[in-house]
Amino acid sequence: MIPVSDPKSHPSVFMLLIIPYGALSGYLTVTLGYLLSQSGMAVAQIGLLIAVSYLPQTWKFLWAPIVDTTLTRKRWYVIGTTLTSVGIIAMAACSTHATAFSVLSVVVFVASLASSFTAMSTESLLAYNTPPALKGRAGGWLQAGSLGGQGLGGGAGLWLAQRVSAPWMTGAALGLCFMLCCTALLAIAEPATTLQEQGPVRKAIALLRDLWLVLRARSGYLALLIVFLPIGTGAASNYWSAVADDWHASASTVALANGALSGLASAVGCLGGGYLADCLNRRFAYLGYGVLLALCGLAMALCPHTQSAYVTFTLVYAVINGMCFAAFSAVTLEAIGLGAAATKYNLYASLSNIPITYMTALEGPARDRWGTNGFLYFEGVMTVVSVVVFVTATLMTARRTAPLAAKAV
Repeated sequence: MIPVSDPKSHPSVFMLLIIPYGALSGYLTVTLGYLLSQSGMAVAQIGLLIAVSYLPQTWKFLWAPIVDTTLTRKRWYVIGTTLTSVGIIAMAACSTHATAFSVLSVVVFVASLASSFTAMSTESLLAYNTPPALKGRAGGWLQAGSLGGQGLGGGAGLWLAQRVSAPWMTGAALGLCFMLCCTALLAIAEPATTLQEQGPVRKAIALLRDLWLVLRARSGYLALLIVFLPIGTGAASNYWSAVADDWHASASTVALANGALSGLASAVGCLGGGYLADCLNRRFAYLGYGVLLALCGLAMALCPHTQSAYVTFTLVYAVINGMCFAAFSAVTLEAIGLGAAATKYNLYASLSNIPITYMTALEGPARDRWGTNGFLYFEGVMTVVSVVVFVTATLMTARRTAPLAAKAV
């Protein structure tokens, strides 16, 4: 049976579907973290809870084949979102109990695991229901929904938590919003494949073959290389609060610039970057956005260190970083095609987290060694080196594959 694609579905539907995934993260890092700290839980324990939530997201490519080979994408979405809703209600119920660390650890892990199925099924549905010409803007809507969800779970969640009579009510309200997102499934088609009908061995062989065909193709391994290089990581944004004094920014300014305004700016960047990527070569759009991000950091370093400059450049950085997020999805969706879409997308997503991690780890020491602007200069240099590496790889593989293409013709 041939996989289907429904070009009549507007890409914005995937923004709605991914909201529960982003909202759970926002609730944990903002709302739950704040409430637990107010109830007396140690900051170190709160940090450990957040770290626990990252574990399923780091390794989710290992169980992504479950979404590709069993049930349907829509059923997995409903299952994942339902369990995520239950998880956030349980988290909310425990949010004022500083002694409930062990219980919360289990709840956070299970809820994060459930949300990974929500994300994987959404990404697979996006791959099947978006025509090639719209991969960029679909990726932009997806990333905007994830960021918007973080604002819902964090900002709206905290606002609501301070106004309800019982903690669980906040989780129930958010859980209801999550379940309402399931109605967006009515607007898209379920992919028609034969993979679910095969036996376990044939499923495994077909999945591995599909993955190998993508990775051996030039578009596949170039996409793998570009998401693995430290281009457009946005790692500097992890230090905006820590370096605020260097730009004479007050605490209220930091909260405003790196809170709601930053989320809105990133979402705008996601949508704009996604649309623009559809008009360009998507890999080179990714490179271009990464260079723009580095130039923004360089301009921030060279301009006077004032509070107004801090706000301006952090928001511009957020817009461009959103463009980079959209370009990642566009490049990945273009490379993976259909087939085992959840498995392939999440392999790329997991690899893309590696440069974010090590750039964040290295930029702090860079600032300590080379001064206030050291981390911004370091990010710029790494971007230039990475662009050179990718362009070189592109040219070398083009020369190697050109004779084969000519012979085939």
